[in-house]
Amino acid sequence: MTNSYEKIMKRTEWFREDRFGMFIHWGLYAIPGRGEWVKTTERMTNEEYSQYFDAFNPVDYDPKAWAKAAKAAGMKYVVLTAKHHDGFCLFDSQYTDYKSTNTQSGRDLVREYVDAIRAEGLKVGLYFTLIDWYHQDYPKYNDLHHPMRGNEAYKDEVIDFDNYLNYMHNQVEELVTNYGKLDILWFDFSYEQMTGEKWRAEELMAMVRQHQPDVVIDNRLETSGEAFGSIVSDQPSNYSGDFFSPEQLLPPEGITNSKGQPIPWELCITMNNNWGYNPRDKDYKSSKTLIHKLVECVSKNGNMLLNVGPDAKGVINEESMAILSDFSRWMNKNSESIYGCGKSSLLPKPEWGYYTQKGNTLYAHIFDQPIGPLAVAGLKKDQIRRASMLHDGSEVKVADAWTTKAFDSVTYLELGGVSHFTYPLPDAVNTVIKIELND
Repeated sequence: MTNSYEKIMKRTEWFREDRFGMFIHWGLYAIPGRGEWVKTTERMTNEEYSQYFDAFNPVDYDPKAWAKAAKAAGMKYVVLTAKHHDGFCLFDSQYTDYKSTNTQSGRDLVREYVDAIRAEGLKVGLYFTLIDWYHQDYPKYNDLHHPMRGNEAYKDEVIDFDNYLNYMHNQVEELVTNYGKLDILWFDFSYEQMTGEKWRAEELMAMVRQHQPDVVIDNRLETSGEAFGSIVSDQPSNYSGDFFSPEQLLPPEGITNSKGQPIPWELCITMNNNWGYNPRDKDYKSSKTLIHKLVECVSKNGNMLLNVGPDAKGVINEESMAILSDFSRWMNKNSESIYGCGKSSLLPKPEWGYYTQKGNTLYAHIFDQPIGPLAVAGLKKDQIRRASMLHDGSEVKVADAWTTKAFDSVTYLELGGVSHFTYPLPDAVNTVIKIELND
C-alpha cells in the first residue's frame, strides 16, 4: 500500500495550521529522576526497576492544569507518552498488569488526560513506543538498546517475537478504540533491523487507519529520525506516516520530497537536555532561544513540539512553567505570525531574523536590532499596501531618509519617528512587523 502525497497533505491540514504543540514525557522514570532511559543506561533488571512501579503514586496529577498551561502558551495540540520503552502503561490495558491502574494511583491516567485536553479545545495526541524492555519476548542479548544487552544470562534465550508483536498491536488497538478520536499517534522508534515490516508495519497501519482514518502519524515505524525514509519518495509507503520527525535538530531547510513538494515535519525538542524529569539538569534553553526556534520551524514549513517532563507527583516544575509563561506573553501578541503560516514564497531569509507568510501577508520576525531602519531586501515599495507592528497594530512607515537613497533596490521600514534614527525594538525577544501586500 502507498500513502499518497495528496492524502498526507489532506490529513495534515490542521497540523500545518496549528504549528505548535506540547510533548509530555512522564512515567515511572520520573521517580529516579535520571531521564526516561534510566533503565537501560543503568542496565536495571525488571526486578530492580520494579521499585518504581511499587512507589508510583502521582498524588498531584492534574491533567487539567497541564492542558491549561499548554493552551495559555499558545500550543494547539498535546502528545503524552502512553507507554515508553520501559513498558509501563499509563492506560488500563487488558494485556498486561504493568499499568497505572495496578499502582498505588489506581487510575487510568490516559483517560483523564484525553478528557482534560479535549475540554480545553486542544487536539489529542498519544505517544506509543514500538519497543518494550519489560516484555519477556522482546529481544535482549543482541539488541542495541535493551537493558540486558550483552548479559550472558540471556545469550541463548528463546523468545517468541510474534507473540510480542501481537501484544504490541493489541495495545495500539486499545489506544485507537478506547479513547475516542485521536488527532496524533506518535510512534517511537525504529533502529538497525528493527524497522518497517519487522513491526508488521503494514498490518499495524491498516488496523490504525480502520479505526482512526484521519489520525496524523509520524514516520518512525520506518525510521528513527536518522534518515528520511520513504516519506520523501514518489510513492511513500503506507507506514511512512504523515510527517517527518527530526529530534533535537532543526533541518537546514524545509523538508521536501523527490518532486520538490514540501513534506510536513515537526521538530521535537526538550527545554533542558532530558525528556523525562531530571531535577539535576538545569541546562534550560532560554525562552528567547525557544521562541526563535518556533519561528524558524514555521519559516521552513515545520511545526515545533516542545517537551515538558513532569515530576513523580505529576507536577510540571517551575523552570518549565516559567518558559511556558514567556511563550504565553509572546504568543498572546504575535500568534497570528505562527498559526497557518509557512515559508515565504517571496523573500529569502533576511540577516536580521526570519519571515513567515500567510497568503498575501508577510511577517518580519526581527531578532537583531538594525542600525537605522529595517532593510527588507527584495520587496519594492509599491508592493506594500500596509505595514504595522503586530503586537499593537501601530503604523510602520516606509523610510524615506537621505541615507536610504543609495540603495534603491532595498525597501526600508521605519522603527520610529525619524527614518534614519536607531530605536530599541519593542520586543527584545522577537519584534514582528506585519506587511500586507498588494494583490
